[in-house]
Amino acid sequence: MPPAPIIGVLALQGAYDAHARTLTALGATPKLIRRPEQLAGIDGLIIPGGESTTFLKHLERDGFFDVLNTFVRQTPTLGTCAGVILLATDVLNPPQPSLAALDVTVERNAYGRQIDSTILSEPTSLPGGPIEMVFIRAPRITRTGPDVEILASRDGFPVLIRQGHLLAATFHPELSADTRIHKLFLDLIAESNRA
Repeated sequence: MPPAPIIGVLALQGAYDAHARTLTALGATPKLIRRPEQLAGIDGLIIPGGESTTFLKHLERDGFFDVLNTFVRQTPTLGTCAGVILLATDVLNPPQPSLAALDVTVERNAYGRQIDSTILSEPTSLPGGPIEMVFIRAPRITRTGPDVEILASRDGFPVLIRQGHLLAATFHPELSADTRIHKLFLDLIAESNRA
């Protein structure tokens, strides 16, 4: 039996505890990441939802942004909601800096304010039928590059995508009882470790 993968969860803000609970339920070992040196030795990373500009302020300290920038280009990473914004190559509404690792354009808060948050069930290419999606001030992916695989959409816009070792959801899978996205991420890590 291989050892449980150690999955970092960027714990600067957002629902990082919910991600950690889901990972534990799936047999992985979560590690809350608050400093750049903690990225060493983990098998993958989740960048959770929250406020992307607040994330950027936290990442200005101790060279965290640069360390994270290198990390996400080499190691499996799942970005959810604000995590997608941080990973995207292009950010609009308004423009802001990003890690530019995921070949997509995103519009911040494209689905409205907090009051416009919603829970939907939409088709997905993942096994098991439609997937529950919790949208909270979600970004909208308006462009995907040629290497980006679309796994689920909402109103014709991608909401769950994969590009190589990167996985991204514009919604909050950690707030749903459906664990398929986290399971997919763990499978992606296992696949990456075998390569």
